Amino acid sequence: MSRAPSTFRQQDVTRAVKAMVKAGVDVARVRVEITKAGSIIVTTGTDQPAAQDDLDRELAAFEARHGQS
Repeated sequence: MSRAPSTFRQQDVTRAVKAMVKAGVDVARVRVEITKAGSIIVTTGTDQPAAQDDLDRELAAFEARHGQS
């Protein structure tokens, strides 16, 4: 049983990411998906921490009061 021809190449992904950088998109974190049809989907994000919820703030306040880190 032979494999079907590849719908994308490494250079296709590289070009897509380089084009995003050239366009000024922040690519601190990149997730690349390639569909069976060969479409390349690039999702970007930042390395900034998520906003704290109430429990995180309460835990930080508790640790500050009790000298734990």
